[in-house]
Formats: sequence, structure tokens, C-alpha cells
Amino acid sequence: MPSEIKQSSGVDDVYTAAAYGDLENLQRLVESQGCSVSQPDNLGYSALQWAALNNRAPAAQYIIQHGGDINAADLTGQTALHWSAVRGGIQVADLLLQEGAHIHAADAYGYQATHVAAQYGQTALLYHIVTKWNADPDVPDNDGRSPLHWAAYKGFADCIRLLLFLDAHRGRQDKEGCTPLHWAAIRGNLEVCKVLAQAGKKEDLMATDNTGLTPARLASDRKHRQVAFFLGNARRVLDKWWDGSGTLGRFSKLGLAPSLVCVIFVLLMTYINSVIMASDLPKMTAGSAVFAWIGVILASSGLVLFYRCSRKDPGYVKTNRHGLHSMKDDEPLLKIEISDPALLAGNWSQLCVTCKIVRPIRSKHCSTCDRCVEQFDHHCPWVSNCIGKRNKRDFLGFLVLEVIAMMITGIVALTRVLTDPSAPSSFGAWLNHVGDRHTGALLFIISEGFLFTCVFTLTAMQVSQVGRNITTNEMANAMRYSYLRGPGGRFRNPYDHGCKKNCSDLFINGYNEDIELVEAGETDEINLMPTSTRGLSPLQNGNNTHAIDMGNNKSKTHNHGNQGSLGLARKIHAPWLLCKLYRFGTT
Repeated sequence: MPSEIKQSSGVDDVYTAAAYGDLENLQRLVESQGCSVSQPDNLGYSALQWAALNNRAPAAQYIIQHGGDINAADLTGQTALHWSAVRGGIQVADLLLQEGAHIHAADAYGYQATHVAAQYGQTALLYHIVTKWNADPDVPDNDGRSPLHWAAYKGFADCIRLLLFLDAHRGRQDKEGCTPLHWAAIRGNLEVCKVLAQAGKKEDLMATDNTGLTPARLASDRKHRQVAFFLGNARRVLDKWWDGSGTLGRFSKLGLAPSLVCVIFVLLMTYINSVIMASDLPKMTAGSAVFAWIGVILASSGLVLFYRCSRKDPGYVKTNRHGLHSMKDDEPLLKIEISDPALLAGNWSQLCVTCKIVRPIRSKHCSTCDRCVEQFDHHCPWVSNCIGKRNKRDFLGFLVLEVIAMMITGIVALTRVLTDPSAPSSFGAWLNHVGDRHTGALLFIISEGFLFTCVFTLTAMQVSQVGRNITTNEMANAMRYSYLRGPGGRFRNPYDHGCKKNCSDLFINGYNEDIELVEAGETDEINLMPTSTRGLSPLQNGNNTHAIDMGNNKSKTHNHGNQGSLGLARKIHAPWLLCKLYRFGTT
């Protein structure tokens, strides 16, 4: 290689030019110097692999046009398509597949592009090659591990949501008998365990590996207490007597609504008999009697809204899933269209792996109702229903009416008792007198005082949230939802259009529209790959700062590969580290 090229460009071979995407120097080296793009470097890696690793589509196109072998494999059987999956390079992957790359090509360990994408959490690429190029999202490797195993072990919840949405086999056991849930439990990733458990069945929680250990036991043995507690509790919830098939199960689904109705009814009867109609209390004037009966009317009206809220559809999203009892893990993948704008935009959290839908942005899957609910606020056990888009107005009306009714009845009861002319003047004697003569009124005042404190707090919170057009769920999980984060990661509610409009939308339309308030000047920051580096190792991608091998199942130990900055040169064995990353059970 002439020295003037090195001095003028700093690029001395086609591999470096391909990795940088330096098309000008790549053309000079090939056309003027006669360098070959089909020959591998001294480590066995082709220029096309380096271009694919860094998503350099123009350089990859040039290499292909000048004789580069699209399906050329290195010493471990990895092709350029494998390398493109490391960085999630959709553009270069599309180019390779259009030019004839084998979508099902596997390396020496049985890893296809879907395995590599799952290993690195490249959900967008995984979605793209499955939906457009019919890649197999559930294919096992040589050790019986599917992309779902890899995503569960590495902790990529979005990848797991997509794979489960595509009906990946949750219960597949690898050569060590481990399911994806086993590997998630080993790593102690609570979010991943929640996603897998919510989409699964009791059998998934009870599955044992070759050593007879369940996911909960593995989490406990590795001191992942939160995960062990969650898995143990999830197993108890999924026991037969909770599934609704037995008498107790059916009764549990009624919730606490009947109890709340009984409490309100008993309080009303006590109020009427012991306060309004009490013969041992002074006779009420016409005005005070009207005021007292207004409390009864408001409380009764609140019960009507309570019934509507309890029986009304809270905003269930239509589901595409199979029947829960007929669904089998070995069924073929769903042939459904998932080219949804939310997925194209990368909003993977909108995938519901249980209902098999792409749910609206502000909805959430309720584990109690087992349905997705639009504008999910919370599941209220006292109403025995979710509070969502279609019944929130009824719920708020019920709360407001009951609070006003309790204020009126409380004032009437206290006034009636305090103005009893037969009561003694000293506090102790007065208290004994009230306890003996007006027991029902005293019990009513104490009970209602306790309930009023709780209901008033809940009502104030709900009214405040309505004024800001935000739900209880969003308040509790604000940091989990990307749409509630503005520049710098600070909290920002894009649905708050001002208190007046927020309230008018709810009380006139019955719900708040999910229309974002777009502020001028908002742009998404794009992180470009530094041009001062070349041939970046996959180990520098995202959270994957080091290589991880799944160790022997008996000891549940994991070996860690080389770490640290790899600098510029492929000459310091960045490709060797790439090969090492893909391996299981090696040191």
C-alpha cells in the first residue's frame, strides 16, 4: 500500500474504510490500488462484515457490486447478516437480504440473525426481519435456546414482549432444562419475570430444570429476594381455587362491591332511624328536615352511579388472543398483521402479550380483570371493576356525591346530638349520656368520620388528576412511561390542555381525548456513532459492555468475557470478541 494513501487519508485497507463507511477511500483502494473486497483479513473477517457491523449501507452496496460475497462466513460461520444484527442495522440488513442473504443462515453455534438481535436487544431489527423477511422468531440454537431464552437472560423486556406477541414458545426447555423464565430468575430481572409470568400459566412457574429447580427456587438460591417473592406469589394466585372454577374463586371475582353496598345501606338506615327519626332527640324543623333528607337523596344517587361504574365497560380494548383454555404452546405462530404505527415508531411497551394486541398509548393490562383498559386509572376492588376511559366520570360522580352526602349527614348527626337539651353539661357525663341514650347516632358519627377521611382523600386526588388529565397509574409509574418524559428526562404531561378543558372534556364528553399537546421546538436527539472510531466491537453496544456466557446449569455460574474500551483497531481483536460474545458455556 503506497505511503501517500496512508498519509493523506489515514486509511490503509478496505476493512478500515468499510468500517468507517469511507466510500471515497474504499473506491480509491479498490479501483486504483486493486485491493480485493472478497478476501478476508488476517482474522478471517470480510470487509462486508465490517460495513454491516457499523450499518454502512453505501459501503456495503459498493462491496457487493465489486464482488463481495453476501453469504461469506468467517471461521465461526457468522455472516454479514449476523454482524448487522449486533447493532440493529436495519438499512444494511435490508440491503443484504434484498441482494440474496440467507435469512435462516446459522453460525457454528446455531445462532441465526434473530438470536443475535435478541442477544443485543435489537427489537426494531427483530420486528423488521420477522414481519418483512419471515425470519423465524422461535428457532432453537444448537443448545435448544430460542431468541426468547436470550432476551430473558439478557433482560430485554421489549424483545420479550415482541417475541411473546409472536407466540414464541414460553415453555421451551434448553439442554439444561431451563425455560426463559428460569434464565430471567437467574439474572434477577424483576421486569422480565413479570412480563413472562403475566403472559404465562401456572405450568410455567412450576417447570423444573434438569436439577429439579423451579424459577422461584433459582431466584431464592441466588438471593434475588424480590424476584423470588414475586414468582412465589404469582404461583399462589394462579392456584386452582383462585382461577374462578370453584365456589371460592367465583365469589372472589365479585370483589368488595357487595360489602361496600351493605356498608352504605347500613349507615343510611342507622342515620334515618337513629338521627332523623329518633324519638329521644328534639323534633326537627322543616328546614333542618329537608337538609337532613338531602343527604339521604345524595347518598342514594351515589349508589346509582356506583352501580353504573361497577357494571359498565371501563374501556376494554378488543382482544385478538385465543381462548385461554384452548391455547397451546406448540401452536404455530400467529399469522397476524402487526404493522402498527406504534410498533413502527418503536413503542414496544404498547404490545400486550396477554391480549395479543397493540394497545392504545395510555392503556394498561389489568391483571385482575385480565383485559387491557383504555386510560387505565386503577382497579378498584370496592367497585369490583377497573376505572378507565368509559366509567371514570361515573366513578368521580359517585365519590363527589358520597362526600357531600357524608358532610351533610355528619353535620346533621352532630348538630342533633350536641343540641340535646337533656344532656348534662360536663363532657364525661355528656359522653356517657350519648353512649346510653343515642348509641346508634354515636356509632354513625364514628363510622362516618372514618369513612369520610378515606373517601375525601381519594376524591381530592381524583379531582386533582382530572384537572391535569393524568391517571393514577401514570402518576405511580411516571418514570416508566417514555411519553411522560420531556427534554432532559424531566416529567412532562403532553395530555394536559389546562384545567378548564380537561374538566369540560370529562364531564361533557365522558372522557378525555388522547391528544398530545405538542410544544414548538421539540425535536428528538439522534446519537450518531462517533466517526473517530472504527470497527467498534459489539461489546460497546448499548448496555452490552461485556460478554456474558450462560454457564453450566448445575452451578448456575456465568463467565464474563473481556471488557473495556476497544479503541480504533480491529487489530486489537474486536472481531475475536464478537465471536466470543455469542458463545454459551465456555470460559
